[in-house]
Amino acid sequence: MMAKLPLPKEEYLYRGHAACPGCGAPLAMRYTMKALGPRVIMNVPAGCTAVIGGVWPRTAFKFDMMDHVFESTGAVSSGIRAALDAKGIEDVTVLAWAGDGGTVDIGLQALSGAVDRGTDFIYVMMDNEAYMNTGIQCSGSTPIGAWTTTTPFGKKCEIILQRKKKIMEMMVANGIVYGATVNVAYPEDFVKRVKKATEFEGPKFIHALSPCAPGWRVDTAKTVEVARLATQTNMFPLYEVEWSEYRLTKTIKERKPVSEYLKTQGRFRRVSEDMVNRIQAMVDEEYEELLRKVELSKG
Repeated sequence: MMAKLPLPKEEYLYRGHAACPGCGAPLAMRYTMKALGPRVIMNVPAGCTAVIGGVWPRTAFKFDMMDHVFESTGAVSSGIRAALDAKGIEDVTVLAWAGDGGTVDIGLQALSGAVDRGTDFIYVMMDNEAYMNTGIQCSGSTPIGAWTTTTPFGKKCEIILQRKKKIMEMMVANGIVYGATVNVAYPEDFVKRVKKATEFEGPKFIHALSPCAPGWRVDTAKTVEVARLATQTNMFPLYEVEWSEYRLTKTIKERKPVSEYLKTQGRFRRVSEDMVNRIQAMVDEEYEELLRKVELSKG
């Protein structure tokens, strides 16, 4: 078995940040910054991360960060990159950091435009699978079977019946040069993928799974455990895409049934046995599709 590489010791997130207990976002940010170092300009739209840093004039971040309106992450990233290029500054990473709502829904047009322009930046989608900062509303990344505060009420409509939007596939088709899925439960892999993204010039997309304890209805001490189950059940497989070529970055030898993942979270408590079987079939189908892409990339 290959030995795990130690994580960089440097920390770029001060103690005393304003995240909720059990929040996965500070873990995701810690690992991202360990990979990138301090020469970063992060831009953040409305969302949990804009709050985590704390109230001005204090901040929990040891790096440059700017806030902006919800829908403009891609456009702001292109602007920062253009300004750095105009000044001849080449050693600063432009880091876009947005939630799933600010990525797959509200900010999708700006993100697509930045990719179209070939902007040299890293975009991290911090995916907690709903609009958590404003009250746990459904987003295009909310998984099938989950409950949210905006789920239509009624005997047959108390859970989300739509699938998660396939944002990585959309970004690959859009023209990213590198993409990867990462999970806060696997910090070494997380850091490795973000570091690898820096090796490519052009638009890079990182899809980071980040549990939300109040939104997912889980114990605040179970964040990493629940996140790990997402990958162990193939609900959130880990893979990377280099110039449209796919490769698994984490292989699960003994896959667990999705029911083990679903039962850990109160947001899935209304899911029937029939729906569990439906979700399992969907997960199997999507994972087989991923494996076919991996095999085609080998050929």
